[in-house]
Amino acid sequence: MPSPRSADHPAAQPPERDTVDALITQARRLRGGLDAVRESSATVDVTADPQLRWQRALCDLAVHHLDDLDGHLDQLREGLPADGADEGAYAAPPAPEEHRRGSLLSRVGSAEWNLLTDEASWSDELFTMFGREPAEGPLTLDELPSLVFSDDQEGLATMVTDCLVDGRPIDGEFRIVRPDASVRTVHMAGEPVLDADGGTACMWAVLRDVSELRRSQRAVCETRDSLQRQRHAARTEHRLAVELQEAVLPPWRGPLRFPQGGPVSLDLAGHYLPAATSALIGGDWYDALQLPDSTTLLSVGDLTGHGATATSGMAMVLGALRGMAVAGHRPGPLMGFLNQLLDTAAQPALGSAVCCRFDPATRLLEWAQAGHPAPLLFRGGTGRALDPPDGVLLGATSSADYGQRTEQLEPGDLLVLHTDGLLPRRVHGTDAAHEGTEQLLALAPRFTAARSAQDCIRIAIEEFGGAEREDDACVLVARVST
Repeated sequence: MPSPRSADHPAAQPPERDTVDALITQARRLRGGLDAVRESSATVDVTADPQLRWQRALCDLAVHHLDDLDGHLDQLREGLPADGADEGAYAAPPAPEEHRRGSLLSRVGSAEWNLLTDEASWSDELFTMFGREPAEGPLTLDELPSLVFSDDQEGLATMVTDCLVDGRPIDGEFRIVRPDASVRTVHMAGEPVLDADGGTACMWAVLRDVSELRRSQRAVCETRDSLQRQRHAARTEHRLAVELQEAVLPPWRGPLRFPQGGPVSLDLAGHYLPAATSALIGGDWYDALQLPDSTTLLSVGDLTGHGATATSGMAMVLGALRGMAVAGHRPGPLMGFLNQLLDTAAQPALGSAVCCRFDPATRLLEWAQAGHPAPLLFRGGTGRALDPPDGVLLGATSSADYGQRTEQLEPGDLLVLHTDGLLPRRVHGTDAAHEGTEQLLALAPRFTAARSAQDCIRIAIEEFGGAEREDDACVLVARVST
């Protein structure tokens, strides 16, 4: 229904048909591209990822906006005068059925309320929007609030009063309750039509069903808020994991000397290498502890998982390892106890570890391992991996037996313990632990020339510190000196 205009409103010039057709083509091309983006992610499960849910909601919102734009342009083109025999040359191809189903053409209607005769005139689309049969007739301005949501009636009354009394344009939304009890959100835009004396003769408006658009906007807001909550929780968990890790890992730097003295001592240094993604704080540890019998405990290990859960599990395992070592347990039985601890924990986990006990009086090293890379021994400018005893991953089975081996160390020997996350992003089909061991062994000449354990750590950091690792890693260096 054409909107009446007062004499002081000049008639707008109709747009060129070619321009409208070009805009329609562009809008539908954008819609097709957006559909391709949506289809490419249709098989992705977004329920567990707030960021994916937010992205999907934004796509849905964009679809509604483009559908509305397509409908507006369709109406604009259909309202243009035909060009006679040349009309077919300007006709754009019809929109695909799935684009037009529920399009703007069925969601926009118009109305005019005559204040002098108290008559109302509605377009057919408006009857459909309000769920009202045309035979029932249009609602007057006094009757319209009967279908409006109770909380929105006051706002509608204010808009109508401002229009009729002050001559202000109408631009606002309200919710209606249709006869089938469904609630729809309607946007109304209109203005008063003045008579020759400048008084308000009638009011006309275009009403648009924006329910789906508002639903999509709410979905975007909700998923955005969910994403922000998840990020805040992740930052909090990361901070807790870092604080717990810093509290548990050894605070010492440089050489560790025996307070009781002795014929030999160990020059010790360790370093934690974070993953490429700082959020992936894992359960890796390195540790050195002087025991009551003057022996030294050396250990490295890694629990599966990331975040506060993995770090708290690491703290539990490391605390148990220290306690049992102080109580006098040897490395082999100690690994068995750790395995039982993980197997019966409230939150079962898997882990790997190496545990060594070094006697400074005899320079004898006792050690055991649980599914972990063996210690590397560097002597005389070359390096080799120690022959590992039997031992499966911690927490893998409740009945595992862990063997134990001994190695006689000499003055100047260098022992390197490490976890398996040293390498950069893993290539399919490669053994990351083996490759990391080989790269460490290749550093033998540089380790031999190093003056201290801390210098060896600097060499390892130069070799592995710049890599974008998938996981975090630890390196512990122990040098036997006189």
